[in-house]
Amino acid sequence: MIDEFAKDYLHHDLRDIRETMLWKLDGLPEYDVRRPLTATGTNLLGLVKHLSITEARYFGEVFDRPFPEPLPRWDAADDGTDMWASEHETREEIIDRYRRVWEHSDATIAALAIDSPGHVPWWPRPNVKLFNILVHVLAETSRHAGHADILREQLDGSTGAAAEYAHLEPDEATRAARRAAIERAARAAAAGAPH
Repeated sequence: MIDEFAKDYLHHDLRDIRETMLWKLDGLPEYDVRRPLTATGTNLLGLVKHLSITEARYFGEVFDRPFPEPLPRWDAADDGTDMWASEHETREEIIDRYRRVWEHSDATIAALAIDSPGHVPWWPRPNVKLFNILVHVLAETSRHAGHADILREQLDGSTGAAAEYAHLEPDEATRAARRAAIERAARAAAAGAPH
């Protein structure tokens, strides 16, 4: 009984955070979803592309249920091309693939018990259960949703997990005053810190 509860709970949270990832793209122009917003090139559409490949591999290959479509490369030696969209990849193509990956992942999760075995050859302890992969993919998606939240805030001030909560953010003047107070506190703490 606890096994089904745990599986359903983790799966529900994964579904929610996936939607958050896509909401981070809503209403932004093409350039803003693609442009590098950090020194390493992190960008919103690239995060979605990366998560689609990650999720397809973990809920596909790990359980011998490969995603039925070709996927972009996922290889650290490939200079991180899984983390950004080329000019030939459309936003719609990447989002649609992510949604198809969800369907495939959801089918794997539904078909398997939480203690079903899988194999992750690139992990130090490669023998896993569905539980391990649910936790891993949820953590990975949540981590990147945090990145996406910061990137989106830099672009237009939008924050939060869903559009219906974005209006709860304070106005620009309130945000500026809060930021100034935090800056003053940081400078005062740094000035008083031992050298």
